[in-house]
Amino acid sequence: MATYSLANERLRALEDIEREIGAILQNAGTVILELSKEKTNERLLDRQAAAFTASVQHVEAELSAQIRYLTQPSGVPGRALVSGAKQDQPYPAGLLTLAGLLPSRVGFLCH
Repeated sequence: MATYSLANERLRALEDIEREIGAILQNAGTVILELSKEKTNERLLDRQAAAFTASVQHVEAELSAQIRYLTQPSGVPGRALVSGAKQDQPYPAGLLTLAGLLPSRVGFLCH
């Protein structure tokens, strides 16, 4: 029974991350829309940029926590919860690539 509870908790965390990514995109869209205007509202830009940065940092922290959980040893020597993750390779290559995409794709909006 506890396994289902833990799995549901992990799924809820991933759903929260998904919602937060939606908020990131919404903030980025608002900033882009505001920047496209002839006269921009600096206060709105500052608020949206701050919200964007905070959301990106939160998502990054939550995704890191999820990756750490998935790469914990599963009780079988040399095995983690995600195949391909070993003690000498803490993150599977695909997860590293995916985790590296978010900051590089949205980082340009912060400058």
